[in-house]
Amino acid sequence: MTVKLTPYVNLEGNAREAIQFYEQAIGAEVLTIITYGDMPEMPDTFTDEVKNLVAHAKLRVGETELMFSDAPTGSSIPKGKQVTICLSTNDVEKSKRFFEALQQGGQVNIPFEENSFSPGFGDVTDKFGVTFQIYTESR
Repeated sequence: MTVKLTPYVNLEGNAREAIQFYEQAIGAEVLTIITYGDMPEMPDTFTDEVKNLVAHAKLRVGETELMFSDAPTGSSIPKGKQVTICLSTNDVEKSKRFFEALQQGGQVNIPFEENSFSPGFGDVTDKFGVTFQIYTESR
């Protein structure tokens, strides 16, 4: 089983600009970009502008990764949520145990469950105010 911690940067509509900046500034290599329009469970009421925003992007920087997304509604990012930590595993049960442990004394932002991009994903802010996105890699 693998466990990996990755910084996850949440922006207010300028993730593509940030990605291009980091490609030039630090030699980042784009591995994945998924827009809100690419995601099957997103509402049909999203405007074309929102559909073109970055729902998830992964960049490689040297030996590490950096992830990005835009706030889907153009709303401001709450304090403490602009940079979060993505804790990834390749084991759903291990991911669920991490999620349940981190929620003790904290707050669940997105319940841990299977969805279109992961067999197990959830978002939780721990009792110290640190937000973790628990992500299970597809096998």
